[in-house]
Amino acid sequence: MMNTNRPLNIYGEQLHSRLLIGSALYPSPTIMSESIVASGAEIVTVSLRRQQSAAAGDDFWQLIKNTGLKVLPNTAGCHSVKEAVTLANMCREVFATDWIKLELIGDDYNLQPDPFALLQASQLLLNDGFKVLPYCTDDLVLCQRLYDLGCEVLMPWGAPIGTGKGLLNSYNLKTIRQRLPDATLIVDAGLGLPSHACQALELGYDAVLLNSAIAGAGCPITMSRAFKAAVAAGRFAYEAKAMPEKEVATPSTPTMGMPFWHQE
Repeated sequence: MMNTNRPLNIYGEQLHSRLLIGSALYPSPTIMSESIVASGAEIVTVSLRRQQSAAAGDDFWQLIKNTGLKVLPNTAGCHSVKEAVTLANMCREVFATDWIKLELIGDDYNLQPDPFALLQASQLLLNDGFKVLPYCTDDLVLCQRLYDLGCEVLMPWGAPIGTGKGLLNSYNLKTIRQRLPDATLIVDAGLGLPSHACQALELGYDAVLLNSAIAGAGCPITMSRAFKAAVAAGRFAYEAKAMPEKEVATPSTPTMGMPFWHQE
């Protein structure tokens, strides 16, 4: 029997939840905390740059600490290699972790990551001992280059961040999965529905990272539960291996011969 309980591997750390969750945009701190717990996630992403006033910041960090989850800091809002590297070093000091979700904006309209700056910043951070999780587009060559640099975890988008459009290019995502079988792949950004997350796991992706889809829902807590179930379903489906598609209909009930009323 196939082992469907294999853990998620992020730079050698074994995790059971395949849902990573963000900490921004929730209606209230209480709803944020309850949504994070309901998701069953073991990793929560935070942005040092976008945290505001000192008083609010202290309360926020305490709430995050109270979840007991592993913190994955990110470089959201950075537009240059220098900005991203500087912020990554600040995050390492504040959160006492070498993990960094590397984000580098290349276009202010659709917030597409800058592939050239991403490669440069990844190299610098890897050389400095960081465990880099680059947020990138679904470009195979870019993902190959990042993996070759030493990024064991890649985070291609499903669609532009915050759009909720789901997997706009399943072919590209599937190709990345096939060509980089040993990489840990996490779909990050653009998911809006639990079915989108399920689809990503069905393609063989190891996990998904969500924020807006949960925080912007009518009931974030209930939506967290929905995504938790969808991720589990998608992983089970991938492990089970889907039936092959067919061009013509095939009866699900086998026939043993002609119906008795057609027989003479």
